[in-house]
This record gives sequence, structure tokens and C-alpha cells, in this order.
Amino acid sequence: MNFLEKMKSRYTVKKYNPQGKISAEQIQELKEILHLSPSSINSQPWNFFFVNDLKTKELLAEASFFNKEKVLESNLLIVFQVIKNPDDFEKQIEENLPEGAVNYYRNFVKPQGEPAIKSWLKNQVYLSLGVLLAACADMEIDSTPMEGIEGDKYDTILDNKNYETLFAVTIGRRADHDSNHPKITPKRRLDSKNVILEI
Repeated sequence: MNFLEKMKSRYTVKKYNPQGKISAEQIQELKEILHLSPSSINSQPWNFFFVNDLKTKELLAEASFFNKEKVLESNLLIVFQVIKNPDDFEKQIEENLPEGAVNYYRNFVKPQGEPAIKSWLKNQVYLSLGVLLAACADMEIDSTPMEGIEGDKYDTILDNKNYETLFAVTIGRRADHDSNHPKITPKRRLDSKNVILEI
């Protein structure tokens, strides 16, 4: 199956098979893929928490609103976090990026003020979400991106002081009776002519 066909078959899973397992090799591959995610000026303002510990998953599930069952029944929960403090971020890029990248940040991003900086940093993390979902589709791993979580409670549980939670993704194997499966609930997208434009 080519990548286009895999993207046609992927969907946001609503019900997981708790017995469905993702191999350790696949999980390691996803870690490496996320590590290679693109970001503006190679800024990488993120942490990715791979949560497999059952007790921690149970705590996070309680802070996941209507996504509780997905967190508990999925094989793995991946939490996407962004660096909190713009000063910490600037220190990080000073230590790790070439002068041109640092100057871009200082001259074009930083002057816009803290709310714009934080928005820009969050945008980088969302780029990595797209990478993960595409990788899961390619590897035939089922996934559910979730913004419906209590980020402040996630932060307390994970205790990663310099980062804050933006969203999470469950991965695993879909249940046979998942009502969101395209065979039961067909995919719906806007007409391509309204989305894909050409000049």
C-alpha cells in the first residue's frame, strides 16, 4: 500500500483494542522520527513524553475529559510539551544553533513580544504533531490526537518544570467495532477544489 492509500485509511481512533500492541522497535522508530521533526530555524522548543507506565497513564487519563478511555486502552500515550520561558528558549538556541539562526530569532521573532513568541514556539510543536501522525499512518499504527486534556494537571503529574503540555496523542491498535472507522463513518473532507488552489 502506498503512502496515499495509507493516508486514506488513517483516521482518529475512538476505541482501542487494549490487547493490541506496538512493538518496542516501532516505538523506538517513532522516538527517532519525532527527534528529527522540522522546526523554524531548527528551534526545537519541545519535549516529547512517552508514557507507558500504567499508574502514570491512569493519573493522566483522569485529566483527559472524554478521552479517558482512549488513554487507558491505548498502547502508549505521547505528550507534547513546549518550553515555557522565552528567556530559557533564547539560552537554549544560543548554546545550540548557529549565529544566523539566533539572529533571526532576535531580529524577527523576539521584537514581537512575549505573546507572539509563545505562539511561535507552540506552532513549532504542532509541526511535530503532523510528522508523528503521518509516521503512524505509514507504519500502520492507529492514533488519536487530543487537545481535550487538562494541560495544567498533566504538567503537575509529569513534573517537567521548564515545559508545559500542549496536547497528547494515543497510539495503539483500533478495536474491531470502533464506530469512527471509515467503513462505519466515512471520512469527510471539504471538496478538494475548495482547499487545493493553483495559479
